Amino acid sequence: MTRKREGTAELTLIERARRAQLIEVTIELVADRGYGGASLAAIAERAGITKAAVLYHFPTKAAVVRAAHQHALTALVGDVAGAVEAADVAHRPAAYVRSMVGHLREHPRHTRMIIEAMVHDDGDHDPAARWRPLAELVSAARVARGGSADIDARTTAIIVGGGIDAIVAEQLHDPDYDTAAAAERLIEMLEATLSP
Repeated sequence: MTRKREGTAELTLIERARRAQLIEVTIELVADRGYGGASLAAIAERAGITKAAVLYHFPTKAAVVRAAHQHALTALVGDVAGAVEAADVAHRPAAYVRSMVGHLREHPRHTRMIIEAMVHDDGDHDPAARWRPLAELVSAARVARGGSADIDARTTAIIVGGGIDAIVAEQLHDPDYDTAAAAERLIEMLEATLSP
């Protein structure tokens, strides 16, 4: 195993650029062909390099898919976190919904990458990692509006997360679906829970 793979050596500028290219190519292939269509050979072909060169940077298909998935998630989390932090506490759940739906609408390939990677990953996923941040926003918003924190924020967050998933899935099947209007409708329903 090379020192780079062990994480003990710094990647060169060229190596970082090649890894970034391979991540983008993997996102494109997974979005266009699904997980099965993103073979190491297909990634190499689309990147214009050999399969051995792909393996130099990523030891397996699973590794490059994980890196692509992480790249898409990092972009999503960054956008959502920025929008949430820019909003006042009482309106952060709405900012979360708008930014989540908006980002996924603007980045359909990232959306497909996230979905495909989650479906094909054998890892253990903690469902709380998905609902807990929104549940905390819901509780804080309710208190900021003068209400009690004694609401079922977990269930609210799970329902809202499911609504976001359904809106995004509909847009993937029908690119003309008005996800912005759907997000606003979901926010209206959420507002009823947040009002004291």
